[in-house]
Amino acid sequence: MSRKIYINSEIVSEENAKVSVLDHGYLYGDGVFEGIRAYNGRVFKLDEHIKRLYQSAKTIMLKIELTPAEMKEAILETIRANELKDAYIRVVISRGIGDLGLDPLKCKNSTLVIIASKISLYDPKFYEEGLKIKTVPTRRNGPEMVNPRIKSLNYLNNIMARIEANLMNSPEAIMLNSEGYVAECTGDNIFIVYDGELITPPITAGILRGIKREVAMQLAEELGLNVKEMLFTRHDLFNAEECFLTGTAAEVIPVVEVDGRQIGSGKPGPYTNNIIEKFRELTQSTGVPIYK
Repeated sequence: MSRKIYINSEIVSEENAKVSVLDHGYLYGDGVFEGIRAYNGRVFKLDEHIKRLYQSAKTIMLKIELTPAEMKEAILETIRANELKDAYIRVVISRGIGDLGLDPLKCKNSTLVIIASKISLYDPKFYEEGLKIKTVPTRRNGPEMVNPRIKSLNYLNNIMARIEANLMNSPEAIMLNSEGYVAECTGDNIFIVYDGELITPPITAGILRGIKREVAMQLAEELGLNVKEMLFTRHDLFNAEECFLTGTAAEVIPVVEVDGRQIGSGKPGPYTNNIIEKFRELTQSTGVPIYK
């Protein structure tokens, strides 16, 4: 079955899904996006994703033509058109068609694209055995530049880090901020268990405030872990008892080695495994129903 794509209030076949070459999203990466997951016929944390989408758009003064309620229905409509129960949904909003100049005032209407498909970011064995990853030279953009809390279409910073990871045969890459503290990975937030506490970098470290990050923190507290948002270095990471990543595509995935240093026992730790289990249970039982 041909994939169905939502473009500016119409659902069309993938072959007919076209965006102008003069769209500022294409020319300049001028726009915002969200990655959302659906499990078992329910869209997980849909309201939270939509809220972050509109916050990103507001910061860059990008007008979204739909209301949040209309956006929610457009997302559900796209999933239904593709007859999916489990899906990865990408919502992309660009500044729209303008000219070759930078001026966003030349763009009269934003462009909305919604894609619903399946995704498998990591081999299933990594969830059982854990990732072995490396730190890369490219630093994470700080809030004094393009604020990382804006989930923008300009992902070149992350792509450069991803290229460096590929050159080192690493499935993911850790990015430091300009001060040398651990920030996040190319597409995931990072956590460590250290001295019996769950620690993740604060927003001020220059990270995206991940939806799955918030879920993992909540689940950890329910498991009795003291959760802290604080700065930490590679030294703390190397000496952590456990480490895991969270992200919409990655979900919750363990890390067992960083820059050649074994993390903990070299296997996914008990807290990580418990959070993974609780996360999977949660995704199967909560969310906005796709089909009525």
